[in-house]
Amino acid sequence: MLKVNEIFHSIQGESSKAGWPCVFIRLSGCDLRCSYCDTGYAFFDGKEFSQEEILEQVAFYKTRLVEITGGEPLLQPNVYPLMTALCEAGYEVLLETGGHHDVEKVDPRVYKIIDIKTPSSEMSEWNCYRNLELSIAEAKSGVLKTEFKIVLSSEGDYRWAKNLIERYDLARFVPVIFSAAFGALHPRQIAEWILADHLPVRLQLQLHKYIWPADMRGV
Repeated sequence: MLKVNEIFHSIQGESSKAGWPCVFIRLSGCDLRCSYCDTGYAFFDGKEFSQEEILEQVAFYKTRLVEITGGEPLLQPNVYPLMTALCEAGYEVLLETGGHHDVEKVDPRVYKIIDIKTPSSEMSEWNCYRNLELSIAEAKSGVLKTEFKIVLSSEGDYRWAKNLIERYDLARFVPVIFSAAFGALHPRQIAEWILADHLPVRLQLQLHKYIWPADMRGV
């Protein structure tokens, strides 16, 4: 069984898959409290679903792309067999995780979108830097199944993220996406910093917040 906050069909608003129709499985529970979190409603609420019930609901939407998100999905041990079951059923599976849990046990067919928490998130001390090392080793072996997302709220966050990327030479091996904390920092400012520094990262807008109201659920 898994505690699920919601399952819905929408347009993928983030990551390198942005713009594609996607089924989202939002699991309940999170052990972080990021300052800019926009899904606090997923911390506690939820309903118990069996793996079979989840697969049945996903199949209803007739969409190949499926993302497991949260909350923090890796808090629930049964998420691992769910990801494997989805892969076995022929779905393209994405995992979005807060970046503070080791991803080594994730099915290798799953594409991982891993957050790196900046200082203004107030959760940066929880970053699991082993995930960076795992992703670089994965990429060096010829497998690209990971990208990193960094949410920025200030110029200090940007400089912190830039230093991190350069220290690990991360962007040479793995895609890195910068995103503005909605309402805290204008994406244009991030664009100007990226261009001025010739930083090889991708700027992301949260498409769903431009298509629908920014606080709307189920999109």
